[in-house]
Amino acid sequence: MREDASSSQPPRSDVSAGVGLVGLAGLLGWIAFCRAFPDISTALDLPGPHARLAGPYAALCGLLASGVPMVLWSILVDKVHRRPSTGLVLGKQGPAHSTRAISFTKLTGLWATWAVIAVLYGLGRWYWDGNYLFAMEVLAYAAVPALILSVPYIFWIDRRMEEPRDGTWHFGAFLLAREQWDREKVIGHWRAWIIKGFFGAFMISILPGGFAEVVNADPAALATRPGALALAVISLLFVIDVQIGTVGYVMTMRPLDTHIRSGNPFLAGWIAALLCYPPFVYGITGAGGLLSYENNAPGWQHWLAGEPWLMALWGGWLVVLTAMYAWATVVFGLRFSNLTYRGVITHGPYRFTRHPAYLSKNLFWWSAALPFLVTNGGLLEAVRNVVGLSLVSGIYYWRARTEEAHLLREDAKYREYHAWMSRNGPLTVAIGALGHAISRGRNQQPLHPAE
Repeated sequence: MREDASSSQPPRSDVSAGVGLVGLAGLLGWIAFCRAFPDISTALDLPGPHARLAGPYAALCGLLASGVPMVLWSILVDKVHRRPSTGLVLGKQGPAHSTRAISFTKLTGLWATWAVIAVLYGLGRWYWDGNYLFAMEVLAYAAVPALILSVPYIFWIDRRMEEPRDGTWHFGAFLLAREQWDREKVIGHWRAWIIKGFFGAFMISILPGGFAEVVNADPAALATRPGALALAVISLLFVIDVQIGTVGYVMTMRPLDTHIRSGNPFLAGWIAALLCYPPFVYGITGAGGLLSYENNAPGWQHWLAGEPWLMALWGGWLVVLTAMYAWATVVFGLRFSNLTYRGVITHGPYRFTRHPAYLSKNLFWWSAALPFLVTNGGLLEAVRNVVGLSLVSGIYYWRARTEEAHLLREDAKYREYHAWMSRNGPLTVAIGALGHAISRGRNQQPLHPAE
């Protein structure tokens, strides 16, 4: 039975709370193991250097440490493979020849898609510099196993799909020009793969740096530097966000009900999202960027130096904001990704606001950068910084609205959730009331005395 907007509870989430929690536990266990490896290797008299496991491949193994528990929970506890939304009928297994032609067409579309993405990686200069070099290395190693494993996977899944002629098949049919194909299906296919290709490479590229920082952190040294403990916890929370989020981009699979059901169809949504990521973000908020907001603004540690208690309180506030940001990713479990519809999340921080990650991220930037406090340039520099960060926050508001438009169009459950939050979400209600008050103030006409 459906919940209505006046219900005391929101609609049921498509992801259980347990999925993200077991993934978080697995990741934290792996980080603890990597930090303790010198003692473990010494106790077991293992060959090789007895050092902490802080390298890029240890960070990559963190995906397994968090992803495997989430997959097992999803299958064994939540039994997601039995849901109608997978588009699979697991009891259905027609003869292999019945879908063989479909599978060959689909493989044509899939392999051609990967080839185009590989060419785009080659053309993008930023993919061959800095952190992206690691992502390109990982994807190059994964290419051959992916090609090999895609064959049995496609043949297996096509025999169990209610309608195996999905977007990948339609793209293959377009290339082979043998059967009728649907233009909208092909566009939907490419939306999904552009999202995976663009954001997947970015997420892999930022895995190693934060992971190494967390594994190598020295608690004794942190205790001697004001604000250092808060920064260390913030780094850990960002690692959690990146690791769980990267698993989400990798695990887009129908048997887990985590496939991309649709990519955002609105151009405005794509523009707003892409502006927030490399290489586009470099010209927006990077040094000398159009909306750079930290010019001559050294931030919270500078202004609170010499006030240890105030610094501790402010650092705690920043930790809380980052924790909300990471929590908003963890509750997605295997389904996190930008610009996609992969089900509806209604629990965790999404009980307080429809956009906890965007809200907490922007509050963090304002609180950490303190753009209105500058060491040089005076009032004009402060105003420039404030305007810059205000426009950055405006981009995130734009992203939120386009994402809502996408989900409202796709899913009745999200429409129920949206309505429920408008009446019951504490932060959503407060922000909505503030917006209405501002709108009323703008629309109020001044009174003029009668002439």
